[in-house]
Amino acid sequence: MKTREVICSLTSMACIIPVAAFSAGSDLHIFDWSGYEDPGFFGAYVEKRDSAPTYSYFGSQEEAFTKLQSGFEADLAHPCTDAVRKWVAADLLVPIDTSKLANWDNLLPQIKDVDGISIDGTTWMVPFEWGNTGLVYRTDMIEEDEISLQVLADPKYRGQISIPDSASSAYALASLATGNSADYTNLSDEQFKQASDFLRSIHANVRFYWSDAGQLDQAIASGEVLMGWAWNQSELNLIWNGTPAVMMRDVSKGIATWVCGYVHLKTADVSEEQIYDMLNALTDAKSGKYIIENWGYPHSNSDAFTQADPELLATYGFDDPDSFFEGSLFFDAVNPELEAKMLQEFERIKAGF
Repeated sequence: MKTREVICSLTSMACIIPVAAFSAGSDLHIFDWSGYEDPGFFGAYVEKRDSAPTYSYFGSQEEAFTKLQSGFEADLAHPCTDAVRKWVAADLLVPIDTSKLANWDNLLPQIKDVDGISIDGTTWMVPFEWGNTGLVYRTDMIEEDEISLQVLADPKYRGQISIPDSASSAYALASLATGNSADYTNLSDEQFKQASDFLRSIHANVRFYWSDAGQLDQAIASGEVLMGWAWNQSELNLIWNGTPAVMMRDVSKGIATWVCGYVHLKTADVSEEQIYDMLNALTDAKSGKYIIENWGYPHSNSDAFTQADPELLATYGFDDPDSFFEGSLFFDAVNPELEAKMLQEFERIKAGF
């Protein structure tokens, strides 16, 4: 048996105390978003190893990167594709051996082609889940023909909108709103100013910048917030709870697509067999069926879509996965100098400058 030091995250409001790990398998340590310790995602791993992994959590990719660079250790981590180039450049990752992935050939080809899964011919991430970030709004308070990204700046919605407390996500929204989404990862000075001006124009309407999606969901459900730039799970949580809300999915009006997955950290000190047992469990079609039906996120395994409830697939809007990829802005790696500018300017905008 051994223990591993883990951390408390003020950002995610989650704290994991040191946990004794069983040598049978739970000494596998995963650095993840809160909630992904759900055993429905890795049933095959537990069946083989007789115990679950140990988890610690981060609240944002920026937080995760900083902690890993500062010496925090784990075996696997769960970033999204836009972060992978930065993590590779910082020498945090071990390449993925796709020959050891039992489900690799069954993964959606559109997902495997996303920048960050593979970089210059080397695979660095195993894709797990994906989906949209878009404008979720109250259908009983805002008419469908009124809704657009630009309406976020309408003075009549003062104090009634919310966007993520994330510079990259905020600038993706602003790039879509200003017609610069094609250049999102490498904005010119003029385009950057246009995006920044848009974020300033909506600042007075922002009730809060959310870091916890549950906070946003509750605010929309109560009517405190009428519109939020959110993940598609927020839309589904609201639908499940009887709130009249929907995500704007008109690609011409602006929607983004994200892909997240698992990476093999250089600090890993468990066997490769354990690493790939977990990666194979996560990409199994049963795991995909579970996340589709219980979380409302699309999965990377194409077979999951044939196994999941077709009525739920239609309700959630991804019975046709191709439609998610056509004309959407993808969260790709942003030019490092531009990313630094985004982070600095977003803090000024949030402070009212």
